[in-house]
Amino acid sequence: MSGNTFGTIFKVTTYGESHGVSLGVVIDGVPAGIPISPERIQKALDRRKPGKKTDSGTNHAVTARQESDAMTILSGVFEGLSTGTPIAMNIPNTSQHSSDYGNLATTFRPGHADYTYDQKYGIRDYRGGGRSSGRETAARVAAGEVARMVLEAVFPAEKPVVTAYTAEACGIKAKKRDLSAIEQNMMRAPDNEAAEKMQEAVAALAKDGDSAGGIIECVVTGIPAGLGEPVFDKLDAELAKAMLSIGAVKGIEFGAGFESARMNGSTWNDVMRCNPDGSKPQFLTNHAGGILGGISNGNSIVFRVAVKPVPSIFKVQQTVDKEGNNVDLQIKGRHDVCLCPRIVPVIEAMTAIVLADMALRQKNARP
Repeated sequence: MSGNTFGTIFKVTTYGESHGVSLGVVIDGVPAGIPISPERIQKALDRRKPGKKTDSGTNHAVTARQESDAMTILSGVFEGLSTGTPIAMNIPNTSQHSSDYGNLATTFRPGHADYTYDQKYGIRDYRGGGRSSGRETAARVAAGEVARMVLEAVFPAEKPVVTAYTAEACGIKAKKRDLSAIEQNMMRAPDNEAAEKMQEAVAALAKDGDSAGGIIECVVTGIPAGLGEPVFDKLDAELAKAMLSIGAVKGIEFGAGFESARMNGSTWNDVMRCNPDGSKPQFLTNHAGGILGGISNGNSIVFRVAVKPVPSIFKVQQTVDKEGNNVDLQIKGRHDVCLCPRIVPVIEAMTAIVLADMALRQKNARP
C-alpha cells in the first residue's frame, strides 16, 4: 500500500489498523531544538479519543469503545527537545472487540470502504475497517500537535492558533461563534444552546439506530502572508487534500465558498487599506478565506468541511457478499452516531500539519 505519507519537508507517515496491536506515526523533517511536550500531545489525543462517558455526562454522539490512547515517544526527542531525527510515536490498541465484526468477513457494509478495498487488494482487514477506520486519525492528531509546536517556533511573534468547531450537526446550525464555548459542550460547538439541541437530535438518532453528519468550520489566525506554493501546491489545494484525506470528509469550501458563485466581483473582492501606523495592510472583508493565488495573505484562514453521516448504523441494510449474493446486513459493535465532536481535533491536526510543512518550505523560498 502506497500513499501513507503526507508532506514535503514536514513528512508524516502513519501506520496501524483499528484492531491491530497498535497504531502510530513517524514524523520526518522536524528541525532540531524545538521544545516537544509529551503532555501536550497526550492532551490532544484525549480530545479525540473514544468513550461515551465524560465529566459532563453521556455523549450520545460518540462510540462506547474505551481507549486510553496512551502515547509513547519512541525516538527523535531528547531532554525535551527535537533532535532533528525522525520522531516516532506509538499508540496501543487496548479495547478491540473483533468478534463484533465476524459477520463482515465476506459481506460489504454500505457506505464503508469494504468493497473498494477488496477490489483493490483482494484482501482486507474486516475488523473495524482495518486501515480505513477512523481510528487511524489518532496518529494524525499526535503529529498535528508536533506541527503546532513547529509553527510556534517558526512564528514566535505571530503566535499561530488553529481552531475548529462544529458549525452544524444533524441539520442544526450554531448561531453564535463563541470560541470559549467549544470545550464547554459535548458537540464542540461555539454555541452552547445549539449544542444542546444537537445532542437531543443525536440521542434520538441513536435510539432509532441511525446516524448524522455535519459541518466543521476551521479558523486559523497568526499566519503571515506568503505561505503556499503558487502552482500545484497552493495552500488551499494542500489544505483541501489534507481534509479530503480524512475518511468522513466529502467536501470543502474556503471563505465565501460556493456562495462566491452568486456574488459579483465588486462585492467578492476583499478590498485593502493601509494601517495608519504604516504596518502591513488590512483586508476589510475575507471572502477569499485568507488565501489568494494559493498563498496566505495575512488574513484569517477560514474554511468549512462537510462530514458525512456515520455509515455504521444499526438499521437492517441491503448489501451483497463476496459470493455475489444479495443479503440483509445487521451491523454490530460500538460506533459513533455523529463524528463532528471527535473530528474537530483531526481537522485542526491536519491543518497544522499543512501549515508546518508550508512554513518550512517558505524558509527555502527566499534568503
